[in-house]
Amino acid sequence: MPAFSKDDIPKDWQALLGNYFDSSDWINLTSNLQAALDVDPTMIRPEPSQFFRALKLTPVDSVRVVILGQDPYHTPGLAQGLAFSIPENIPTNSRAFPSSLRNISKALALEGFGRLPNGDLYAWAKQGVLLLNTALSVRLGEAGSHSNLGWKSLIDRLISGLALQRPHLVWMLWGGYAQSKLAFIESGTDQLILQSSHPSGLGVYKTDKPFLEPGAKASCGHFTKANAWLKQHGKEGVIWVSAAPQTALFS
Repeated sequence: MPAFSKDDIPKDWQALLGNYFDSSDWINLTSNLQAALDVDPTMIRPEPSQFFRALKLTPVDSVRVVILGQDPYHTPGLAQGLAFSIPENIPTNSRAFPSSLRNISKALALEGFGRLPNGDLYAWAKQGVLLLNTALSVRLGEAGSHSNLGWKSLIDRLISGLALQRPHLVWMLWGGYAQSKLAFIESGTDQLILQSSHPSGLGVYKTDKPFLEPGAKASCGHFTKANAWLKQHGKEGVIWVSAAPQTALFS
């Protein structure tokens, strides 16, 4: 039976969380999540070994940009432990390719970076882009189904700890779930906070800060602004689009 423990979290992230593991919040999360796994682990996505993949691929000291998602994809074959990311082998023109990724690709093209060759954002994670969902698991076919299991306390501690420990980060907050974490981020030093509507579906055009302008005539400019900020603070910009296979870049 799949299990879930503190040891699944990398040591550097454990250190960032401090005494969180002694709290009732951690006990509540582990108890609720293990109960869900005990009922039917085949219905939980991603697999438990992938719950903390974002933290494993992006160590604390390498974080430069944080993109907050809501929860993992609840459609079979998509969730892989990175916010917004899907397996490389899913064609960009298939119905399985999420609308959020289509619109992210449109924004990148409008900003001059080109379109994503596929939906696997592994290369972003390896460059210091933390792709973190606000809940790290979901039940197949039920969006938001694990948002009440106790993930909130863990993610809130990760966000606040990161903002306090790492100055000059870029935060991309797309939609209400991500923007609900604003107070934790603002407690940090000199953070660039970029906000817009969520890139999925028709919501991409809504709010007074749309991710894409109606008709996809322009983007919110977040990817360009992020690189400008990083360079301003002596860091390299992110290679948002590369023609090389994602895994080959860091093999």
